[in-house]
Amino acid sequence: MLVIVAPGQGAQTPGFLTPWLEDPSFAGRLEWLSVVTGLDLAHYGTQADADTIRDTAVAQPLLVATGMLSALALFPHPGDAFQSVGAAAGHSVGEITAAAGLRVITAEQAMVLVRERGKAMAEASARTPTSMTAVLGGDRDEVLASLERHGLTPANDNGPGQVVAAGTVEQLEAFGDDAPAKARLIPLSVAGAFHTEHMAPAVKHLGRLAQSVSTHDPRTKLISNRDGHVVHDGDDVLRRIVTQVAHPVRWDLCMETMRELGVTGILEVPPAGTLTGIAKRALKGVETFALKTPDLLDDARAFVAKHAEGSSEMDASPTWRLLVSPAKGTFTLDPSLTSGAVLPAGQQVGVVTSLRDEIPVSAPHGGTVVELLVEDGDPVAPGMPLVRLHPEAVQ
Repeated sequence: MLVIVAPGQGAQTPGFLTPWLEDPSFAGRLEWLSVVTGLDLAHYGTQADADTIRDTAVAQPLLVATGMLSALALFPHPGDAFQSVGAAAGHSVGEITAAAGLRVITAEQAMVLVRERGKAMAEASARTPTSMTAVLGGDRDEVLASLERHGLTPANDNGPGQVVAAGTVEQLEAFGDDAPAKARLIPLSVAGAFHTEHMAPAVKHLGRLAQSVSTHDPRTKLISNRDGHVVHDGDDVLRRIVTQVAHPVRWDLCMETMRELGVTGILEVPPAGTLTGIAKRALKGVETFALKTPDLLDDARAFVAKHAEGSSEMDASPTWRLLVSPAKGTFTLDPSLTSGAVLPAGQQVGVVTSLRDEIPVSAPHGGTVVELLVEDGDPVAPGMPLVRLHPEAVQ
């Protein structure tokens, strides 16, 4: 099973787009996305220095545009991707890349959202001196307890021994003087405390803009940063993209879901290397491929063919007719649900009980139950179809 992943802010390096722009198609598409954002993305990806592309308002649109266009270079006929890719996920802003790749939102919508996301997060960062520090190693429980003691947020949880602390400069300085045993602290050169309460103003701004964004349900499984759940409702994907700005990135849970799905290969779109590096440590036995430059495209396609999923059940059946499990667990069916039942929009059909929590499953669009695909008490996997609905919603 193949999973495509998109990196987040910090993966960019000066000049990383230079070889990609030798392709006229890539360059032309990047020019269009530059017009959408009002930024000269070709300049930033080829000539700008590290400090310039570290700017949140520049880095985020640059990353999303690169991820989307490199995926299109990998799959010139996008429909082929949905027959090969088992799931997709993006780290932080990379989640916008993943959502656009799975057709939840259009490329233009993605670029407007990421432009405004970057600007709003930069403005929120300017209100209070905040930053982030990587915490490598140490006992996990001790690290989390120390963060809580100092009022810090584990803004990125990237798996065993890899947590990023975020908060005010004063809180981080106090944490540095009281570091957990056997932990190494690396201050990050970022503009603020991303994925914390300090980003609340950005969430408010993005929430207003999102009201004008139309969505579609993902064409294959999308794994959410929020909790590692497989999300199958386009509106829910958009809500999570908005609110994730002020909530921690749980990449550890995303990788746990990948493992539960049976991933055999992970391909990272450029600027690649960060997420495949994490996967090598956390997902032993899973092959990885970092697509860094266009000369690797043929090898990348061979990697895709090796790990391809085959015909996707979610693609073969219109996505809005299926309700799927968000996580691994046991499904408890609502006793009132039977074949032929007419459901109003938002009606709960059951609950998936996992090792972590109980997750309600609802019918976001409503409709008529055509078929129950699982029985009460059945074990379920992430993205596993539970109920087939006739698409006509109840008025």
